[in-house]
This record gives sequence, structure tokens and C-alpha cells, in this order.
Amino acid sequence: MLKLSGTCLRALQLLPTALAEKPQLALSHGSRAQLLLSAALHLPSAVIIDYEHAKGLGELRPDWVMAPEVIPDEALGKDRHVLKYPGIKEDVYVPAFKPDSAIMRQLGLSKSDLVVTVRPPATEAHYHNPESEELLKAVIDLVKAEGNARIVLLPRNKRQEIVLREAWSDLFATRKIAIPEQAVDGLNLIWHSDLVISGGGTMNREAAALGVPVYSIFRGPIGAVDRYLASAGRLVLLESREDVRTKIVLKRRDRRGEPTAIGSGALKKIVDDVASIVEQQCHAAHGAV
Repeated sequence: MLKLSGTCLRALQLLPTALAEKPQLALSHGSRAQLLLSAALHLPSAVIIDYEHAKGLGELRPDWVMAPEVIPDEALGKDRHVLKYPGIKEDVYVPAFKPDSAIMRQLGLSKSDLVVTVRPPATEAHYHNPESEELLKAVIDLVKAEGNARIVLLPRNKRQEIVLREAWSDLFATRKIAIPEQAVDGLNLIWHSDLVISGGGTMNREAAALGVPVYSIFRGPIGAVDRYLASAGRLVLLESREDVRTKIVLKRRDRRGEPTAIGSGALKKIVDDVASIVEQQCHAAHGAV
């Protein structure tokens, strides 16, 4: 109920902008609030998704869905139009990334530290599986035993931060675990990490796009994109405590230089498809006059 109320509130917050700007198309990456408002205003909508198991709004569907080519059409439901792009959504912006080593000093890390960035599972998400929390505990147990390892922990909200600080108060006291005191550039943190361990989602895929070793402790339904990355050796899926012990490699990596961009053509395909949709809408509007 709270999530539904929040969605309705965000839709209302979008209303003044929509009424003032009178857009021809509502485009978002998985925004339920924008989809709800679009339906209320009879505004054509396009939604970009990269996880086929995310819940929608029942029978309320967008006019167009854009998704990675690796997601099968049958997994995308009965949407009016399905458009595919190559690679993953992170290919759109990762190639423009430039590293900045100042983040090491900002986080109190030294060149000799083995930096492990950890993103806990989304415990409040509808797809959460408690097994992810058990894997998180196994990860902390593994990393804390490594003498020069430092964990940069990224809680999803303040409530989760409080729980984690209480659970590992001794490790926080010795700075074995640290939470950034202010917002940091996620891509830059990933690049300056030796490995990333995350409860699923964008951070895993950003690490894969940057070529940084990444391990997923996500135990909800595994999406086609993660399976694709795992099959390509760009992501390791952890399913048990034994996997944590045997598959995670705690090893320093060479952070010098800059990441090599993987040009999948995702950005061009998405932009071309959006332009085509808008052109169709313009023709339809002129034809109706």
C-alpha cells in the first residue's frame, strides 16, 4: 500500500510539468509513476526496462517497451510494441566515463588497500529473497579475514545503514568497513575497487561494463541480462555460502589507465527508436487535424 501511495504521489508531482510542457511522448526507464500519469493524460508512453521480472501496474501497460536483445520477447508480456537494443543499458553511458583517483583520498583509502565495494541486497523490494542476506554475511566473514582488505559499504537507505552498523559495529570501529560520508560517483568508485559484490541491479552491470570483477549475491529471479553477463564471464552469480568461499577472488587489480569502452550500439539504437516514435506521433497528429 505504501509503495502504491508513493507511486501516486510521484505521478501527481509530475503533473504540473506535463501540463505546462505538453510533451508528445512520455519516456522513462521503468518509472511506474510516469506510466500512471501518461495513462491518466492519454499521453503515449515508452518504457525502457532491463529486468523482465520487475512488477508493473497490472493491466496498465506502455505503448512501447524498449529492452536488451537478450531478453526474450515472450518475457516482456503483451505490450503493444517491443523494441530491442544491443548490449546492456550501461553501454549507453559507461563509455563516456573518465576515472578520478581523488576518490581514494576522499574515502580514506590507500594504494595498498584491497578495496571491496559491497552493495547490500534490496531488503524492501518485492523480489527480495532472504538468502541474499545470508550471502552478505558470508561475504563480510570472508573479506574481514583478509588483512589488507577494506570494505566500502553502500546501504540502500538509512534504515538499512542502521541495521548494518549494529550488526558489524566492531568492523566499523576499526574502519574495516566504511560508508561514504557523502555521495560519490558510482562508476568512479567501481573503477577504483578491486572487486564489487552487490545484491543485484545496476551496480553489478556497471562493473561488468567497466571490466571490474563483480559477484552477485542477488537471490531473486535472475534476469536474462545477468544470465547473459554470467555466460560471457563478465559476472559471477553466487548461490550459496560455499560459492562465496570458493568463487570470490580477493586480488588486487591494476587500476591504472582508463577503461576500454565496449561499443554495443545501444545508445544509437535507443535514440533512433525514440526519434522514430516521435516522428510517428507527429504524423498521426497532423493526419488527425
